[in-house]
Amino acid sequence: MSRVPGWLSRTGAGLTRMGKRLEERRAAAAHGDDPVADDPAAASGNVPAPPSYAPAVAARPQAADAIPWGMRVAAEAGWRLLVLAGTLWVLMRVISAIQLVVLAFVAALLFTALLQPTVARLVRRGLPRGLATAITAILGFVIIGLIGWFVVWQVLENINDLSARVTDGIDELKAWLLDSPFHVTEAQINDIAANLQDTIGTNTEEITSAGLQGVTVLVEFLTGMLLAFFSTLFLLYDGKKVWSWVLKLVPAQARPGVAGAGPRAWSTLTAYVRGTVIVAMIDAIFIGLGVYFLDVPLAVPLGVIVFLGAFIPLVGAVVSGALAVVVALVTQGVFTALMVLVVVLAVQQIEGHVLQPFILGRAVRVHPHRPAQ
Repeated sequence: MSRVPGWLSRTGAGLTRMGKRLEERRAAAAHGDDPVADDPAAASGNVPAPPSYAPAVAARPQAADAIPWGMRVAAEAGWRLLVLAGTLWVLMRVISAIQLVVLAFVAALLFTALLQPTVARLVRRGLPRGLATAITAILGFVIIGLIGWFVVWQVLENINDLSARVTDGIDELKAWLLDSPFHVTEAQINDIAANLQDTIGTNTEEITSAGLQGVTVLVEFLTGMLLAFFSTLFLLYDGKKVWSWVLKLVPAQARPGVAGAGPRAWSTLTAYVRGTVIVAMIDAIFIGLGVYFLDVPLAVPLGVIVFLGAFIPLVGAVVSGALAVVVALVTQGVFTALMVLVVVLAVQQIEGHVLQPFILGRAVRVHPHRPAQ
């Protein structure tokens, strides 16, 4: 028991010394000359304070701050461009995998833009929207089917006459080549014909496979037409609901802008389709009349092909006009083919310089010199 008072006395003395040290530190901190309070590392007790003669060492900058600003901007833009390119690549792969569905939906949009004003008129006259949609869609596709049937019927009706004219045209072309300034001999023409026959004979399998591919393309075309028909029905009947569903996929911040741009874009597309129909009809009438007066067979089917080709940008008019020239060449000879070529070029020049600016330009209200607002 004699050790207890000694232990208590030592504890009390230690507490007294700690109290004095705390008071000294408080007093030194109040005067601003406490090295321990100024150095957090020394205050923690782990790292001693550096001596007064130690040289000052500057802190190292962050790694991002050491990279030049231009390189940082280029890196940020680079990885975003890579992500965008990868996204576009994946999107194109998906579209190529379902291209039949995509093309059918695009065709349905064009059909809907053409038929939707008729549905709106019928609804304003008091018909239910379902009945107006059914009447418009059925009449529209029946008219398209009748046009296709008429083209096929004209071709089948004139196939015998066409084959005879092709034979006569080939003989006339052969005679013209013999009398032309190109110095073509009959032996050379016979060699060309023999080479063509040999080519057809040696490539029978390729021609057969091409025919099978043509059957596959025909099946895909019919499937696409069915998809386009049903898509057109849904768009004509529930177009506003489909548009509302599409708006839900857009981020909330961009939704008002997209909701305002959508109807304007649809009005522009509708006007574009109407203007294209008018321009295509004018082209088909004038080229068909020119072919008819030049006594070229299949004038009406060629006019229909010209009408349909006007809906294919860039290459449609060229291919349809070239087909008319080829038919004239093999049936009526070189002079008639040249006259058909003149007619086609004249109509296309009128289309490009008169019809397109005045009809399509006013329909879509797009002008290259529109003043800025």
